[in-house]
Amino acid sequence: MSLFKSLFGKSPPKQVVVQPGGEHFAVDAGQTVLERALKEGLAYPHDCTVGTCGSCRTKLLSGRVEAITPFGYTLSKNELDAGYILACQAIPKSDLELEVEIGSDSAIAPLTCAARLVGIDDLTHDIKRLRFQADQPMRYRAGQYLNLRWNGGDAHRSYSFAAAPSADGSAELTTFVRHVPGGAFTDLLFTGDPLAATYEIDGPHGNFWLRDGAADKKAPLICIAGGSGLAPLISLLQDAAERRVRRDCILLFGGRGARDIYAQDEIAAIRNAWTAGFDFWPILSEERHDQYRHGMVTGHVGAALEKLGPGAHGYMCGPPPMIDAGIHALTEAGIALDHIHYDKFTDASTRG
Repeated sequence: MSLFKSLFGKSPPKQVVVQPGGEHFAVDAGQTVLERALKEGLAYPHDCTVGTCGSCRTKLLSGRVEAITPFGYTLSKNELDAGYILACQAIPKSDLELEVEIGSDSAIAPLTCAARLVGIDDLTHDIKRLRFQADQPMRYRAGQYLNLRWNGGDAHRSYSFAAAPSADGSAELTTFVRHVPGGAFTDLLFTGDPLAATYEIDGPHGNFWLRDGAADKKAPLICIAGGSGLAPLISLLQDAAERRVRRDCILLFGGRGARDIYAQDEIAAIRNAWTAGFDFWPILSEERHDQYRHGMVTGHVGAALEKLGPGAHGYMCGPPPMIDAGIHALTEAGIALDHIHYDKFTDASTRG
């Protein structure tokens, strides 16, 4: 009987320990790491839960997992070679030791509340700034995002905060939204009557924020953005400037043409308040213009790092191809994956 059970019985739960915080939990057979962590009430970083956004990227320190969907659909070869997995797609096949930052600050725990859309500004031909008035003040870390639902529906879209946070929280929340043709919300925003809609927000979410611990205080920053990916970087850099963070920084922003370059007033204000060196490099991939650099935005990583000097850390926000190219460029230049942080902007078309 014991042999029968060993061959055909239910597999015992696998024990998971998460570093550096020491969180631990048991994962039942057939469960993913993320599924169990969320049931345990842990603020494990995640968004899409289907393996496309990369938010639950986790380093596997020891043990074995089975991937429901191959991790390589989302993670770069550099990340796979370094042992990274996606917690939402990982079923433990043994006890595990993982490395990921799990949020633990109760002061910025997520909340859900109603909100009104009170302002819309055109930034480019396909990006708008939205200002929401929430029923409750929300606290967040610079670089994080909120989830937005509209007209009582179940579907949500994720948009990054586009302004530095207030220490006491803010009920006025700003974000940038790029038009995705055929997108349920962005079509409403660009061609419908968005001010008449009802909204619910929940947040904050995400593990994209400036790491500025003792070991990172002097590391230069190379920031790379595309499209509405400027939103979390503006939030992060505004906050860093307000806190008098003294680290040299170059912000690279990629667009197809001159009409895609925006938020220059906000960036100029950051430059004026920055306490170290700060450069902004707009880069056009399809047009040539006397005022801007030309080429793919990630093609200018080498020149930026040469100016910044050794020891830089990378922060990137934008579409998946840009993030993947950026990871490759930064690691080829010698930056460790542990010092590369990103928010990969996906839309509904990439989530199945």
